[in-house]
Order: sequence, then structure tokens, then C-alpha cells
Amino acid sequence: MGTSRNLFILCLGLLMLTVSCSVKPQYHDPIPVHDNFKLPSAILGETRVINVWTPPQYHEGATALPVMYMPDGGIKEDFPHIANTLSKLIGNKSIPPFILVGIENTDRHRDLTGASQTEGDARYAPLTDGAAKFRAFISDELFKEIDKRYRTTNKKGIVGESLAGLFVVETMMRQPHMFDYYIAMDPSLWWNNHALVDSAAKTFSSFDDKAIRFWFAGSSGYGIPENTRHLDRVLKASAPASMTWKYSDEPKEKHNTIFRATKERAFKWTLSQI
Repeated sequence: MGTSRNLFILCLGLLMLTVSCSVKPQYHDPIPVHDNFKLPSAILGETRVINVWTPPQYHEGATALPVMYMPDGGIKEDFPHIANTLSKLIGNKSIPPFILVGIENTDRHRDLTGASQTEGDARYAPLTDGAAKFRAFISDELFKEIDKRYRTTNKKGIVGESLAGLFVVETMMRQPHMFDYYIAMDPSLWWNNHALVDSAAKTFSSFDDKAIRFWFAGSSGYGIPENTRHLDRVLKASAPASMTWKYSDEPKEKHNTIFRATKERAFKWTLSQI
């Protein structure tokens, strides 16, 4: 009886989260001038659309620039408003120039979630660890293509919200050397019965001296604050010396508002000291 009730509560919560994600406020962000190309992926077995925004500084000289990668990076997704935000912050010298690379989704539930043994998760996303393949696509195929097409430094960042935030945190914990800067708004750390958070202390104990900056935020959304606050507590007790991190607790924000509410602060804190 108790197991059935817990499963019902979990499914109800996931339904509420799905609905909250589907009724995001409507914005009409201007689409910035950008590059667009298709990249066939042997790893994913499909062709992915890649959007690339370069700041004015890129065209004014021969300087190489760091790159910010973004899942949910389609034109009808988060690419326009993040590109416009970076343009504003770079323009007023709040952060140094960055190239933005957006990866357009085909099946975000598949690509952004790791393996799960939790039955309720199957109602929301596959349990097959699609994140491992998606991570391999980024590291083994996309990095090389971007470095070939653009003048880039070896510094890289990644930003994401919700399931993309989960992917950001999981990437940091599984392959910390992939990026130097990790930004996650409302990461879906409830996934797989919050196993990622539960294993965080052990994971951090094996980190080497790779310097990482990690910023994350949690709203009042279902399954969010209890897990982001838990991760905050783990970091306070067990963060590796090589990691600089900051948690922004945002109980007044909802799951569908937190990205826009915190993005400027996140970029300023994470990138201003480069």
C-alpha cells in the first residue's frame, strides 16, 4: 500500500512538473544574427542542427574566444534569449566575450537523462542513459567541429535548465574535465530517486585538481528545492578544493520563471573572473 501511494505521489508530481513546463510565459525574443549548420552524428545516428552566435569582438580581430555550450539550443528554444543576454553582458563589460553554441533538440527527454531504476521516471523520459551518448556526441564530435570552424580557446562552459540542468550537473560529476564552467538552473535532480545527489559526496572525493566554477539555482518547483538544497549541503561539507561554487536559493521563483530570473547573475558570477 505504501509503495503504491508513493508511486502515485511521484507520478502526480511529474505530471505537475510536465504541465508547468508546458505553460511557460510567452516571450518574443529577437533572433540575433547567427550561424547555423547541420552536423551528422555517427554517435547519435542522426543529424543535429547547431546554432552559433559570435560576439562583435570575434569579427573585429583574430583573437580566439572561449565557448559556452547550451542544450535546448534551438531557435524556438532558449538560444535567442541566452544569445541576447550574453550580448548585453559582453557589451557592458560584465563578462568577457564568449561564443555561444546551441544544440537543437530532437528528443530532449532521451538525450538529457541518465539511466534510472525508478519506475515512475519511465512515464516522463526513457530509462536508457541517453545522456551518455549525448555527452559523447558533444565531446567527440561537436567540440572538434566547433574548433575547426571557429577560433576557440580551450576554455568551455555549459548552461542548462530543468532536464538540461540535470545534464549539466551529471556531466560535471561524471566527466568534470569536459567543461570549466557549469551553470544549472532548476536541475531535475529528482531523477532516478535523486541518486545523483545521494552519491555526490563520494563522487567529489575522487575529483582531482581540475579547476571548476559551478553555479546552480533552485526554485519552488516540484522536486526541486529539496534536492538543490541537499546538493548545497553536500558541497558545504565535501566540495573539492579545486571547485568554486555558488548556490542561489530562489523560493519565490517557479520552474518556468527561474531561467530568466537568474541568468544574468549566473553568467556574471561564473564568467566575470576569467
